[in-house]
Amino acid sequence: MTDAATLQPWSVAAVNLPEHADNPIHTDAGARAAGFDAALVAGVTTYAAMTHLPAVAWGREWIERGGAAVRFRTPILDGDRIECGVEDDRRVTASVNGSVRVEAEFVRRVRDPIEPRPGDRLEPIEFELDGSWSDYGMRAGDDCPIYAAEEIAHPASWPRLANHFCHEQLVTGSWIHVRSRIAHLGIARVGAAIRAHATVVDRFDSRAGERALLDVIVAADGRKVAAVEHEAIISLP
Repeated sequence: MTDAATLQPWSVAAVNLPEHADNPIHTDAGARAAGFDAALVAGVTTYAAMTHLPAVAWGREWIERGGAAVRFRTPILDGDRIECGVEDDRRVTASVNGSVRVEAEFVRRVRDPIEPRPGDRLEPIEFELDGSWSDYGMRAGDDCPIYAAEEIAHPASWPRLANHFCHEQLVTGSWIHVRSRIAHLGIARVGAAIRAHATVVDRFDSRAGERALLDVIVAADGRKVAAVEHEAIISLP
């Protein structure tokens, strides 16, 4: 870990992690059925790799109180080489062969909280945080050692949890995560009791299919640790 004040460019190989294969879009067969050339890498996996930049530049301050807004423009495929370029002091692009696929804006410290809005409440998700939530980034290509060393959840855990709400309660087939806005409200340690609440605040049709917008609040041992505004295409044409 360094004390660098600014984000630095970085590159990493895209990896399609096996736990995402239950969404057919992350398999070759399912992706081809939806009109893509091969399996799409999960957006949250790409995001996990991109968080290497703020974690190295800003350290624990970002992990505990920072945040991000990320938008997935074009799919990334397994094995693609992702080039993370820094546009200014907090904007990052993830490109493949010179084509921008993902845009993210990282905030060192969140000042405007994400307030949950009224809508249709989903069933809460509860579980005990285990090591798969701290080493997720490492498996995605983020080699920052702080998560394993301190046994804390990787920041990609929070949009990953939002994805669980989509996959388990909103979709029946292939679906695509398109964007998230994430606010870190604290640290979650391995062994903590996680309870997450989600509200569907909007559902609407688009050219790409039906979309859903969720507000998600995550607590660890009864203390809020993250808030996420999460959008996904939950029904592909």
